[in-house]
Amino acid sequence: MAAERPADAEDPVGYFLQDMTYHGKTDRTRAAYERVLRAFESFLGDPSRNPSGSARSVDDATHRDCMAWIHTLRNRDVAASTVATYASYLHRFYAYMAQVGAFDSNPMSLVMEEMDERIDTNPARRELSVPQMRAFVREIAHPLDHALVVTLLKTGMRVGELCNLDLRDVSLTTDTPLTGVSTRAALDGRGPSIYVAADPSVGSVTNGEERTASNKRKRSTVVPIDDELEAVLLRWLAIRPDSTSPAEPLFVGTASGWGRRLEPDAVHHVVTSHAADAGWYRSGGDREENVTPHYFRHFFTTHLRDRTGDRGIVKYLRGDVAGDIIDTYTHNWGDRVRETYESNIYSLR
Repeated sequence: MAAERPADAEDPVGYFLQDMTYHGKTDRTRAAYERVLRAFESFLGDPSRNPSGSARSVDDATHRDCMAWIHTLRNRDVAASTVATYASYLHRFYAYMAQVGAFDSNPMSLVMEEMDERIDTNPARRELSVPQMRAFVREIAHPLDHALVVTLLKTGMRVGELCNLDLRDVSLTTDTPLTGVSTRAALDGRGPSIYVAADPSVGSVTNGEERTASNKRKRSTVVPIDDELEAVLLRWLAIRPDSTSPAEPLFVGTASGWGRRLEPDAVHHVVTSHAADAGWYRSGGDREENVTPHYFRHFFTTHLRDRTGDRGIVKYLRGDVAGDIIDTYTHNWGDRVRETYESNIYSLR
């Protein structure tokens, strides 16, 4: 329901577009917003298309109306980046109208939180197939380098989250204990898994060690380990140097930083060195050209989402979802997350 509207806002879209002009937006930007907002207005006015079954206006649209419009865009095979752009226009419109008191709330807030599509700021991003990535991984011989790359590719975690992993965050099969280290209680009964915590941050002391990287998860997440990743981790653990840290980091240096927790710069160097050998990285290259640790997160998201068709599980694994949704998957973990993950995760060997 709309709040008491400013006197000159009987046409909410027109009111917003006029204010865009007052705020100095270009005619081109204003025209782009008008095209999208009027299309949404037309969608609402067609009873056969919107969820309510009756004509609506933009000031009484619900989050379900907004979701339905986004759904129609997807069904028309509109590019994901374009869907994200159109959604951002609608979100900005509702946020502004709520701010000036014309509307009570922004029905796009929930929709934006649950959308996977993002505006593609790098439309020329390198797109690699699973066979290409498989051939790339095969060329990495060193157990540490191999474990770093495969863990990133199979879990989609951020490089800082990788660096913050301790031995207690990893649960393997029962007959392969991790040198007597007690794993987290959250891993009990989960099978081979990795616990990615939400709390470590730069300068904080976690598990008895000051951290040099931050995790950015909304909530802590339990990520399955499949047979392939388990074999890779066991190969690494067989040669992992002892660490002086009480936290017992999972990944430690084997060269100048012998036995010390790896930092993001070191992991970045490992990945980009191998990417350069494959012709996927060059100094001074653009983000869309170069393969870096963050690219592996993009690769994981794209390929697993396409394979599963389950947007929620991929968002859960990435640690990108709000509390109520992550709780749904946490409670359903054994039946849903592991089964879906193991049925769809790509092989890298």
